[in-house]
Amino acid sequence: MNSNITYAGIPEEYSKLDNAKIVLIPVPYDGTSTWQKGADQGPKAFLDASENMELYDIETETEVYKQGIYLADAVTENSSPEKMVDAVHQTVKKYITRNKFVTAFGGEHSISIGTIRAFNECFDNLTVLQIDAHADLRKEYQGSKCNHACAVYEASQNTNLIQVGIRSMDVIETTVMDKEKTYFAHDMVSDEFWMDSAIDQMTENVFITIDLDAFDPSIMPSTGTPEPGGLLWYETLDFLRKVFEEKNVVGFDIVELCPDAEEKSSDFLAAKLYYKMLSYKFLDDNVEDGYESTFNDSASSTNKFSKFDNDDDN
Repeated sequence: MNSNITYAGIPEEYSKLDNAKIVLIPVPYDGTSTWQKGADQGPKAFLDASENMELYDIETETEVYKQGIYLADAVTENSSPEKMVDAVHQTVKKYITRNKFVTAFGGEHSISIGTIRAFNECFDNLTVLQIDAHADLRKEYQGSKCNHACAVYEASQNTNLIQVGIRSMDVIETTVMDKEKTYFAHDMVSDEFWMDSAIDQMTENVFITIDLDAFDPSIMPSTGTPEPGGLLWYETLDFLRKVFEEKNVVGFDIVELCPDAEEKSSDFLAAKLYYKMLSYKFLDDNVEDGYESTFNDSASSTNKFSKFDNDDDN
């Protein structure tokens, strides 16, 4: 990372790796998107917007940047989707095992194959909470298992996957999807208990992957595949805060910002969302206290290829 550049322009004292509790990994990758291109410009637009954001969070009455946020070198591997996923996986895992709260910003959703793989290797009984317009459950698409349309297929096989906000999918994905753990947008509109239900289905350790097209395009137009009927700002924050309060969120990624030079509100929404999630995570943490990750050293060297078992208490 260029030593002169810090996340959100925070003072250098809060941006050094040794002292930072949080690591942010940009992944400017757009190799498999199939409609609007530009997600590779998402990290830069997100970081530019972050520099223009107030760093005092009114809701939580905190300044979470003081917990320390290290802006890592971007993962720029783009020779193939598979090599990109491997690079993300190794980079994320490296920082997890350094006892950091690891986050990533894409790029398109295929980057999450690597982030989820790393977290699943390092944390026991992982729940993956996917907030997304699309199911992304294809086993393979356009000749690759590392396509954005396959973003959570591996998670569906190896973790406790919970899908929220889904409103677009291919019929083949119905053969993979666990409908008991899928919250479709058209049902959520009239179900006042969907948040509690989803949280009840989560294990203690939760990784969150947010595709920004989960939001309604009226507030988030700048994404590669916008879908009508999405989530709105305050209901999403309400849900996320509850998840952070009730579960051990071990990390998260945000993907699919496809910036438009004429429309900056989407960039700012992404910036604010990232900062909000950090504010919820560290709400009760004193700045001077160290961060204690719950990653499992013994689990970190091998992938977990068994389907999640509700009776497994390890």
